[in-house]
Amino acid sequence: MNDGSCVRRRPEYKNHVWSYDFMTSRTCDGRAFRILTVLDEYTREPLAILVEQHISSEDVIDQLFHLFIFRGIPEYLRSDNGPEFTAKVIREWLNRLGVTTLFIELGSPWENGYVKSFNGKLRDELINREVFTTLLEAKILTENWRRDCNEVRPHSSLGYRPPAPEAIQPPLTPAPLTQKVVSSRGAGQGEFRASSGHQHYPAIRFSPVRLTLVQ
Repeated sequence: MNDGSCVRRRPEYKNHVWSYDFMTSRTCDGRAFRILTVLDEYTREPLAILVEQHISSEDVIDQLFHLFIFRGIPEYLRSDNGPEFTAKVIREWLNRLGVTTLFIELGSPWENGYVKSFNGKLRDELINREVFTTLLEAKILTENWRRDCNEVRPHSSLGYRPPAPEAIQPPLTPAPLTQKVVSSRGAGQGEFRASSGHQHYPAIRFSPVRLTLVQ
């Protein structure tokens, strides 16, 4: 059993272990295209579904770079031994960022079970049911499906909640504000401090030209 095994390295928290994998499909005129899926194994969030006619190692890096900026950098990245994942340029780039690569055994797709299960749902629920007339249509439909998975669809392993439930939570009720004058150094100066029951929040001191957060 190697380091890529789902048994050997189980996800324990958000951004602990990501996995990624490729799929293929075709438009109605027979033109093949590739699909790159990226999954957070702990939260079950499909972080990205990249759809392009061709996806190179550089395209994989571009997609990961975007996710690292807006999502954070994972500790581990699990994949099979495809050339796009084992390319020297990718391994060196991930190593510089401190990401440990987990490569599964050849012929053992079950060791990448999280993303393989996700890809099976993607194929059953979307790819096999739709006739993609263009590549653009495939991109739009897969992105809509990904967002539905994250924000709406309940997941049994998450207590029948969506992977990203914050996207559908009602807005928080603003805390009531009380004003307290803390200085007589000039007109318009004072302090706002928010409170809600017994909970107190950092104060904001104000003046005609400046706002300052006070812990």
